Amino acid sequence: MVGTMALISRVLGFIRDMVIARHFGADAATDAFFVAFRIPNFLRRLFAEGSFAQAFVPMLSDYRENTDRAGLKLFLDRASGSLALIVLLASLAGMVAAPLLTLIFAPGFLGQDGQFNLSSSMLRITFPYLFFVTLTAFAGGILNTHGRFAIPAFTPALLNVAMIAAALWLAPHLPVPVTALAWGVLLAGLAQLALQVPALMAAGLLPRPRIGFADPLVRRLLKRMVPAIFGASVTQVNLLVDTLIASFLMSGSVSWLYYSDRLVEFPLGIFGVALGTAILPHLAKSHANKDEAGFSNAMDWGLRWVLLIGLPATVGLMALAEPLMSTLFQYDAFGSRDVVMAGRSLTTYSLGLIGFIAVKILASGFNARHDLRTPVRHGIYSMLANLLLCLVLVFPLARLGFGHAALALSTALAALFNALLLLYKLLTDGIFRPLPGWPVYLARLFACNVGLGFLLVHATADLPWQDWSAHERIMGLMAWIAIGGGAYFASLGICGLRPSHLALGEGS
Repeated sequence: MVGTMALISRVLGFIRDMVIARHFGADAATDAFFVAFRIPNFLRRLFAEGSFAQAFVPMLSDYRENTDRAGLKLFLDRASGSLALIVLLASLAGMVAAPLLTLIFAPGFLGQDGQFNLSSSMLRITFPYLFFVTLTAFAGGILNTHGRFAIPAFTPALLNVAMIAAALWLAPHLPVPVTALAWGVLLAGLAQLALQVPALMAAGLLPRPRIGFADPLVRRLLKRMVPAIFGASVTQVNLLVDTLIASFLMSGSVSWLYYSDRLVEFPLGIFGVALGTAILPHLAKSHANKDEAGFSNAMDWGLRWVLLIGLPATVGLMALAEPLMSTLFQYDAFGSRDVVMAGRSLTTYSLGLIGFIAVKILASGFNARHDLRTPVRHGIYSMLANLLLCLVLVFPLARLGFGHAALALSTALAALFNALLLLYKLLTDGIFRPLPGWPVYLARLFACNVGLGFLLVHATADLPWQDWSAHERIMGLMAWIAIGGGAYFASLGICGLRPSHLALGEGS
């Protein structure tokens, strides 16, 4: 259910990005918007999707098992009111401090007054999005814990709809057209929160917000959020570092990285977020019931699926990097040079896809057990590794036009490093005990993905993607994705992999 809803949202997201690329291109103005959008979006993932989901869902699962409905409702009332007050004050502070935040997150804009001022003004418009989307995440956490996944999973689609509408109908009427996108973000936040209300009412779980900082459970929730901020959102911190450094590189670098990120986010959002969202309540319930075998088997099942889908997605993104960029974004203001440059960063960024997905599963394994410190510690190691790699790789390669691609590579390697650290800790502590069959499973995946890469690279290398019409590009890309996907799953069957090998609690 989560994957299906996420697919709808991601498809709309690609349409949104195609509209933005076609109407605004990749220039100083779009760089200014992406900075203004990335800051509240970063805070959304940091506080709402990151810390809040990882801290709230296991706690709510435990509380459901040990209290009556009246006590649960009182906790939700106090938690919602306390959280609303915090994010309201944070949103107001962010609007006031917009120039300072722009200076912190995009210092390269400072010498370009028009770009700096434009980014700051749009940040004032987009920052209240944090308030709406954090409360939306709170509502989604309640619904997910009670087995209701459809509405929270569909909610992000409203952001894409609002931004598309703003680009097409509002932008032509504004003195600075790109600011329409910022207004679209704000309206989307309001719509996303409003969508949750009927579902909460139908479930009898709509909170009546009240301030409850004196409640021990509310204080415990807020205290748990602090370490979970880093444990669940290291990737977002690393991406923000990329934006900061990219502001010093050639014009367009921020936009090229953004479009690369969007393509990597497609499999990550459809599969990685869906798997992490669905598995967290299961892990939390297994831990609450002291079912260690069930907990470990769920981790095993999740990691098998991470590799089954993540590896061919990585191969496909790398092999079809420029065809993807050309097909989706090469219209009007987004030219052939933008395709080449964005394709470079997509190729290197894709290397970290397995790490991005795996961290969502592995971090959930700790958070479901109320161990928030371990993901924090390893997340800090990952951020330091990313920063070190950026300093070593970016500026030397920037002279060759690969600075933004080096940024993407640093983030990818840091994600893999983070995932390996978390996996090693789960194994050495005996929390995760792999089921039999992993060597055979890995050998099958390796052989099938090598074959997939060979097929895509050699069959599509000489095709004139940029010379084709939009229709020809779309049909060609869809054909090769279908051919590659069909060949991959057929080869898995030939190698002996069966659906039963991927059932929960089964080895292969």
